[in-house]
Amino acid sequence: MMHRLDAIGDRELRETLLFARAQPLPVTADEVAAAQRIHRNVARGRLERLAEAGFLIASFERRTGRTGPGAGRPAKTYRVAPELTAIEFPERRYEQLIGLVVDALPGGRRRDRLHEIGIAFGRELARETRLRSAKTLRTALSRICTALGGLGYQASIAEVAGERAVITTATCPLRPLVRAHPELATLDRGMWAALVARAVEGINVDQIVCDTPRCDRDDLDCRVLLTLRRRRG
Repeated sequence: MMHRLDAIGDRELRETLLFARAQPLPVTADEVAAAQRIHRNVARGRLERLAEAGFLIASFERRTGRTGPGAGRPAKTYRVAPELTAIEFPERRYEQLIGLVVDALPGGRRRDRLHEIGIAFGRELARETRLRSAKTLRTALSRICTALGGLGYQASIAEVAGERAVITTATCPLRPLVRAHPELATLDRGMWAALVARAVEGINVDQIVCDTPRCDRDDLDCRVLLTLRRRRG
């Protein structure tokens, strides 16, 4: 079985993984082959090795929407696997370090401070990716997902209805920390609120309600539940 560090250390596998993480949907060997200008068999081999290392999950699906006789064979697809722990070499033990920092925060305002730090981190990500604002919520969220994809994190829009939306992400930037220290879910929500505030015109972080109810699940992608509360004037 391929070790995760071996996969990350291989430039070609790393490029294929980054491509998969930048897509909103699971990828196929044909899509990887076209994007990276390689033979389909080479693309399939890379995807299989990434699946073996635990970075991707293989399945079959019919993308034509047809079923029954004549629908054709289902395509083998590869979706990004939930990233539950950080990959480090040598092991840096950042999760333990962050836990000590959190424990050192004053208990009375700890939750507020974590939220503020999350907002600051989200703003740093927005600046680093040059995240541009948009008038519509769907366009804004699409830009957030694209920006995160450029950093190597997979995220996609699951639902947009009025002022409510859901983003799913297998590789939320802060998920390993949240799993190690559930109290850091407040930090995570602050990060997402800051990204949305930067991407949606006329919205501030205090007008965004964010929840991340599935970060502690090992078998599911994170779901970021967002509600905008625009001021009426």
